[in-house]
Amino acid sequence: MKGILRVGIILAALSASPCFAGARHFTFLYEAPTSAPGSLEFENWMTWKRGTNPERSDAVEFRHELEYGVTDKLQASLYFPDWSYDDNPDGSGWTLAGGAVEFIYNLTNPVDDPVGLSLYQEYKVGYRFFEWESKVILQKNLGRWILAYNATLEAVWEGDDLEEREGEFTQAIGASYEISHRLSVGAELLHEMVFPEWQDGETIRNLFIGPNVSYRRGDWFVTVSALAQATDTANEPDFQVRTVFGIGL
Repeated sequence: MKGILRVGIILAALSASPCFAGARHFTFLYEAPTSAPGSLEFENWMTWKRGTNPERSDAVEFRHELEYGVTDKLQASLYFPDWSYDDNPDGSGWTLAGGAVEFIYNLTNPVDDPVGLSLYQEYKVGYRFFEWESKVILQKNLGRWILAYNATLEAVWEGDDLEEREGEFTQAIGASYEISHRLSVGAELLHEMVFPEWQDGETIRNLFIGPNVSYRRGDWFVTVSALAQATDTANEPDFQVRTVFGIGL
């Protein structure tokens, strides 16, 4: 497991470059502002999940994103195929998943307007897999405080004929305080409702909460969040730690 974490950190660090487009204060939430026109950023995500209910399991997931500012309102991203390593009672091994494209359109500003608002759309395609994810992003900046809310609806189709269906509705709330220009600390709360086969009778509800910290310097930033499960849902992580490392290109 330590070797896997080292690989992820090394891959994230290999993309050094001289110009920085932005920074994230959260890892499980998106913020309303979009990238500046013409800016290009490379973000690397690494998420470690540990579960013990009903048996101990570990998973490390990696995601790599190229983010481009199309206009002063529109941001587009390309996700390379996700990859992960799972270690559980059924066995261990690597998995390569599909890639994705993402678009974020900003409508209002979190500083000048009463609330910042952006709309998010992502399409992910893989082998016998298709995912549609829509998100509403709200944000308000109050002095050194950054407050954010995301509402996400996700639909997944899997199987030979994409006959297996699942839906998920997620709400996330975050607060971050800028101690200095470089350092921020805060907290995130994630509420998930999973609908297997879109049947409400089998709804799975999960609640995760925990702290975050963000550091930025020059052309790069790193943000880390650690969330613990406040519910007692089987086959879900007891806690998860996500690190996002971004650098301008």
